[in-house]
Amino acid sequence: MSKEKINFEDEQTRNNFRHTASHIMAQAVKAVFPDAKLAIGPAIENGFYYDFDLEHRFTEEDFLKLQKEMKRIVQANLPLERFELPRQEALDYMRERQEPYKVELIEDLPEDVAISFYKQGDFVDLCAGPHMDSTGAIKAVKLMSVAGAYWRGDEKNKMLQRIYGTAFPTQEELDAHIKRIEEAKLRDHRKIGKEMDLFALLDEGPGFPFFMPKGMVIRNELEQFWRKEHAKRGYQEIKTPLILNEALWHTSGHWDHYKNNMYFTKIDDENYAVKPMNCPGSMLMYRRRLYSYRDLPLRMCELGQVHRHELSGALHGLMRVRTFTQDDAHIFMLLEQIKDEIIGVIDFVDFTYSLFGFKYHIELSTRPEKSMGTEEEWEIATNALKEAMDQKGLPYIINEGDGAFYGPKLDFHLEDCIGRTWQCGTIQLDFQMPQRFGLTYVGHDGEKHTPVMIHRVIFGSIERFIGILTEHFAGKFPLWLAPVQVKLLTVTEKFNGYANEVSEKLVGMGIRSEVDDRNEKIGYKLREARNERVSYLGVIGEREAAAGTLTVRSSKQGELGEFTVGDFAAKLLKEIEDKEI
Repeated sequence: MSKEKINFEDEQTRNNFRHTASHIMAQAVKAVFPDAKLAIGPAIENGFYYDFDLEHRFTEEDFLKLQKEMKRIVQANLPLERFELPRQEALDYMRERQEPYKVELIEDLPEDVAISFYKQGDFVDLCAGPHMDSTGAIKAVKLMSVAGAYWRGDEKNKMLQRIYGTAFPTQEELDAHIKRIEEAKLRDHRKIGKEMDLFALLDEGPGFPFFMPKGMVIRNELEQFWRKEHAKRGYQEIKTPLILNEALWHTSGHWDHYKNNMYFTKIDDENYAVKPMNCPGSMLMYRRRLYSYRDLPLRMCELGQVHRHELSGALHGLMRVRTFTQDDAHIFMLLEQIKDEIIGVIDFVDFTYSLFGFKYHIELSTRPEKSMGTEEEWEIATNALKEAMDQKGLPYIINEGDGAFYGPKLDFHLEDCIGRTWQCGTIQLDFQMPQRFGLTYVGHDGEKHTPVMIHRVIFGSIERFIGILTEHFAGKFPLWLAPVQVKLLTVTEKFNGYANEVSEKLVGMGIRSEVDDRNEKIGYKLREARNERVSYLGVIGEREAAAGTLTVRSSKQGELGEFTVGDFAAKLLKEIEDKEI
């Protein structure tokens, strides 16, 4: 077997490894189903896929046969050998092998280049590479699923079968990955959201989520926290309109860079756009009056609803929607205030994510190919972000060419409890939009100057952040966010009166309490409440009613024993106040 030392932390090595696994899968498919025609088979994040044209529909039973054949190919430790052919010879070679999709790919390549292939045993594939040295390097591989995929992603072309798989250097790593996938299925926010009745995704509004009363509790708590913490840090809350004149979006630059993702309407024979971003509205708010350098920095924040056209196939629960609320802020400042303001936002982001127990990493995205402004302005802006990060002593990854069209940015990628990452917070430095809107302030010299601006979000979008929290906590939210903090369960109906008295006391103290006083067995009530992921369950029977107590169970800690109502309420109020996780 291969003795290659594999550094799986290296992205290129991972891609080579999984690309080799895709070739092994294709070789296995050709061995088991000789009539299969090969399309393409790249490495992707967390695995690989390969597209096949085959009349037979792949099944779970087929996966077992294919994995057995793949294991044989790995054990054979076949070297991967690269060779090249002139274009015409390459075409003839693939025609002889009756691979029409490969022929089409070659026909689209320039005429004056040699065409590269990779050979392992009797299997040959058109491929630019690179790969591992031999099939024996692929120690642990698993086929995951099959789906339909149009050839070259065009619905006018034939539908092929795409087999997805994944591969790791060791069986232990593969097993851990499979376990994470299974855990992710259990934590799917769409499943939990339905079980807890948090939100609804209806056919009448694809991509436009409906929030149910319990979902609104979470949303309102997050927004109250947001407002309180922004007020502490000197932000002023604003609200800008949902629909604004089309001319505004030409001024902002969104028309040139974003119009395909926007919705439009006509009012009084003039063209208007539903806002995809909040920033142009903030520009207009600033422009209403003349500011002095003494007024800066000026921090405006907004929970602004935006609409963006997403393709129906890209929609995914609360994670990818067509309307969402961004927790936006726009900070207008002097050139010399940039670093301190960026550090202030970084500290705010860190405070917020730490509250939920999130680890995170930061990426610095630089000037994209399609952008506004001069090279000098971009260099100043990018260096300001770097200096702030360096002063904080924070590591970051450079993401070349992925900045916003108006400026470079820092993106914060959260890591949840099962190791997945989510891009949420962002800090974008912008020299362009204040210039385009003619924003000014009066400087020390009595002359008018253009302020610099930061765009920033922390949650990213309220909807998506709720989806992430739902999966991170598997529906067992911190008590301060929990839709139902206490549910009181009566053993028989004769204790309903006492249960309702207790609940009224808790509600009076600001604790969200419900009573399950149905004529059902206590075991049934307990199971239902656990499925609803209620934070605390209080069981009330004859002993509790006589003693003025309740027997408490926590969704996170299990049985806690018997409490007086006063002691129980004090425990909960402290947990809520401290925002314990």
